Amino acid sequence: MSLREIKPGNRGYLYVNSHPTGCGAVVDRMWQQTPEQVGDRPGPVALVIGSSAGYGLAATLVGLRAHRMRGLGIAFESAATERRTAGAGWYRTARTAELAAEAGSDFTFLNGDAFSDGVKDEAADRLADRFGKVDLLIYSIAAPRRTDPLTGEVHHSAIKPLGADYRAKTLVFEDGAPRIGELHLPAADEAERDATVQVMGGADWQLWIDALQSRGLLADGFRTVALSYVGSDITAPVYRAGTMGAAKQHLEDTARAINTRLQGTGHAYTVVAGAAVTQASTAIPSIALYTSILHRVTGDSWQSTSDQAVALWDRLTGAAEPDLDDQGRIRLDDWEMDPGVQAAVRGAWDRVDADTLADSADTGWFREQVGRLYGWDVPGVDYGTAAETAVPWPASPTPDA
Repeated sequence: MSLREIKPGNRGYLYVNSHPTGCGAVVDRMWQQTPEQVGDRPGPVALVIGSSAGYGLAATLVGLRAHRMRGLGIAFESAATERRTAGAGWYRTARTAELAAEAGSDFTFLNGDAFSDGVKDEAADRLADRFGKVDLLIYSIAAPRRTDPLTGEVHHSAIKPLGADYRAKTLVFEDGAPRIGELHLPAADEAERDATVQVMGGADWQLWIDALQSRGLLADGFRTVALSYVGSDITAPVYRAGTMGAAKQHLEDTARAINTRLQGTGHAYTVVAGAAVTQASTAIPSIALYTSILHRVTGDSWQSTSDQAVALWDRLTGAAEPDLDDQGRIRLDDWEMDPGVQAAVRGAWDRVDADTLADSADTGWFREQVGRLYGWDVPGVDYGTAAETAVPWPASPTPDA
């Protein structure tokens, strides 16, 4: 037992401690927001890479509750130490596993570096031993660096513009109070661009498909999706027209390469999701201000990661049309990219300053959402009560369990 009263210990958008009870409560909320499958028909065998956070977590929970998904989730999370709690994704995974077991879903989790050959081998072994073939692979990884398993070179991603420096407004919090700041990012050089593509592009997605295909683990009609983002022209200089955009373009090009490799036996799609407050997105300059304004504009029409995961699963299962764009991508961002919404966001962005911030942007909501990424600011959680921090990683069931 390791009961502790935990304090957040944050600096800006980064928290050094997560709260086990709060993280579990966040998962519970997402679970309850998902419609439950009627009947006990077993669902597809799925591999979710990046299952502990963001869209990967949402897709995992929707797959389990609404579609009785079976299979394996992969995440890379840190365990608790004497000084710090485990990572928030560790606690979210532990609660997800409990809910999956309660629902009777045959799903387990692997903690390790998905970029490595060792994790690919272990995942393939587990899938082969228990399920035979995989129907669906969901790829949702956001990472700061990647070690190329072929060369051993470590690539570090850089969130920067391309071609010219980037200057823009940004949202910062000082002592919990929001204010408008000024951001200046120098343009990336070619090496930084290429490294970002190596980390956040499609190279590892392709390696996963190759690893499963070489083991004969792709079912007939296999489908795979990787999460992408387009976003507004407001954020384009630092995102879609920047190093991240180059990586996303590579991801989308990889989908076409995978389709060529599958030769009609399956299909690969990139999925353009809408804006969200995630641990990955909070690291992108200016996205906090843009997202706060977007939420103020959209109000009740805002689509959470759970809402978008429900829509994605409907498209993957045939319950809804794929809704592909002219580049063959599944689009989940129509609510964000609606011309009227974007015009309203642009107007608020242009006029927002210290005097208009409170009216133009939903900063209180954004600040709460960031806290909840780490299990803080969750209604109903007693943060004055000691919590168990040494939560075990979910055990793998035996083949005949």
